[in-house]
Amino acid sequence: MNWKEYRTGVRQGLPVGMGYYSVSFGFGAMAVTMGVRAWEAALISAANMTSAGQFAGLTLIAAGAALWEMVLTQLVINSRYALMSMALSQRMGERIGFWPRLFVAFFNTDEIFALAMARKEPLTTPYFLGLAVLPFLGWTLGTLCGGVLGSVLPEFLGAALGVMLYGMFIAIVVPAARGERTILLAVALALACSCLFAWTPGLKEVSSGLAIVACTVIAAAVCAWRFPIQEEEEAAV
Repeated sequence: MNWKEYRTGVRQGLPVGMGYYSVSFGFGAMAVTMGVRAWEAALISAANMTSAGQFAGLTLIAAGAALWEMVLTQLVINSRYALMSMALSQRMGERIGFWPRLFVAFFNTDEIFALAMARKEPLTTPYFLGLAVLPFLGWTLGTLCGGVLGSVLPEFLGAALGVMLYGMFIAIVVPAARGERTILLAVALALACSCLFAWTPGLKEVSSGLAIVACTVIAAAVCAWRFPIQEEEEAAV
């Protein structure tokens, strides 16, 4: 274990962990109002670690949806993580085995992915595990605390905690977009595609998970076409 890499990841993951605590607090508070026990909500967060997927799953559980419907919904909403995991695997600076790959895939969230991809040095397994440990603890413990204390909080405060995730993600993306024109273009393309899916008749009927995947693929494909990154061998030649 490279402890220096691990500590670097822990330091960078601290703000995400703090943000995840506040966001998952709102999830835990909402879960108990829908009949889910606090420890059950914490177990959901520990086993999933996905905000949109958990909120959608909680709604389906409360509505008594069929198992196949829940599986299909989660598959669509979380399918973007497959693309993100493939991108991370290309940035790993060392050969990793099967089990470390599973850990990388499990801990891969939007914010962790953004921090990992913004790192200039090659990604390593100790760094990524350090980057993910505090967000995982914050997400799980925040859900538990929200489930236990959510019943005594005002409703407006619980709703405010639910939008913290978006503010935290903006705080991660904006500095990188200001520093590199290609990132700014990718963000602008993704935003334009998202607006099309939100307001265009026909497209706005597409599920949110599938829309996120489509926006990601379109923005990434355009930027890869217009601003390709040379392989090390080509650069050496």
